[in-house]
Amino acid sequence: MQSTSFEDALSARVDDMLNACTKCGACFAACPITEPAGLTAADPSATVTGVLDILRLGAGTAEAEKWTKACTLSGECIKACDYGVNPRFLIAMARLALTRKANEPPARRKRGVDVFRNLSQDVSVLSQLQLSDEALIRLGQRPSQQPLRVELPDVVFYTGCNVLRTPHIALLCLDIMDALGVDYQVMGGPSHCCGIQQLRAGDTDTAARFAGNTINKLAQSKTGEVLSWCPSCFVQFTENMLPTFERATGEKPFDMTPFMLFLQRNLDALRPKLKSRVELDVALHRHPGVAGVAEAAEQLLRAVPGVTIVGLDVPAVGLQSNSLSVLPAYQKELQLKELELAAQAGVDALISVYHTDHRELCAHERDWPFRILNVLDVVGASMGLHQNDHYKAMKIKQDVDAIIGDASELITRHGINLDTARAVIVSGMLRDQPLPLQGRQQRS
Repeated sequence: MQSTSFEDALSARVDDMLNACTKCGACFAACPITEPAGLTAADPSATVTGVLDILRLGAGTAEAEKWTKACTLSGECIKACDYGVNPRFLIAMARLALTRKANEPPARRKRGVDVFRNLSQDVSVLSQLQLSDEALIRLGQRPSQQPLRVELPDVVFYTGCNVLRTPHIALLCLDIMDALGVDYQVMGGPSHCCGIQQLRAGDTDTAARFAGNTINKLAQSKTGEVLSWCPSCFVQFTENMLPTFERATGEKPFDMTPFMLFLQRNLDALRPKLKSRVELDVALHRHPGVAGVAEAAEQLLRAVPGVTIVGLDVPAVGLQSNSLSVLPAYQKELQLKELELAAQAGVDALISVYHTDHRELCAHERDWPFRILNVLDVVGASMGLHQNDHYKAMKIKQDVDAIIGDASELITRHGINLDTARAVIVSGMLRDQPLPLQGRQQRS
């Protein structure tokens, strides 16, 4: 039982950081998006002071509001602070304050409901267009049909929601854990919401309720460790929700570990299973938002016999690809530059880590002289594991009727309404393409 309300605990955390902040401006100086956001002339200390004013007074300077809204969650600010402050958390809370100021509670609640409902529909339909009932059960999406466990698992594997749009990635996670002999239980999907959509909408009550329910479910393992796939869920839990619930209750329900760091931790056990050579020159698509993940992915690729990593001179920015949607022109510029440099370098594959990166990049395989693969595709290939990337195959078609035709058997089996399927394919897949497809590019 909570001894303090969620709102009070959240406010107390914000107050502690406000009191600790010296307004030195180091976080602003370290931020990689000040230039693309048009803030190069802004004074670092004054801008940080303006963010604190948003939190204390409800309004800050124009530069502070612009910086708050342009945050891509790169996390460089956290490393820059010497005073125990998490500037990314404060920016998230400033963004929340601006949202709440601009919208009355009913509008916030409606926005949160609408976004969550659309997300749930997209995830449900897109996963069912690709997966059998057996695969959906394996991914925790048919809880009533999952085998009953006698004992708690050693760890919980938390998919989040959106990786279920690209389910081959999640299935490869399970395949690799099976090969390592890990005892796990899968949880995730809209029924295990982290509350991020509600928090972004300014509806903290619903966000706390959703996250609280999920935290109670995830805290069911022998070791108290949750392996997470989704970086936005990871930040939502480890920076926003878990510390606030701990502040409110005095209890820490579990520790959360990104899956890439879990594999890195178990690399000695994984190496003997990387038996097959995978002859690929690859470039790694990087985001620094969760510390150590990109480095872990690179280490895993280097452990695969036959793989050579080629460096590309592209800034690593943001938590994941869709975090850059707040700066759409910059997002397109970075993606195009990466594709062009990959072609010039003559790589065989551009490698994504996160599911959002893969969704935004995979259809470009149609037009460029290299493949788009996920890091687990490569690791799995060396282990003799394979899952078909149905999402990429569908998206490359760029044709709703063709996609419907290919998935007709699953549409019938799952009882999906055809109009709903068409709408989701258009809005949840084909329009999820920040950099438009451009036609076949030749290798340089």
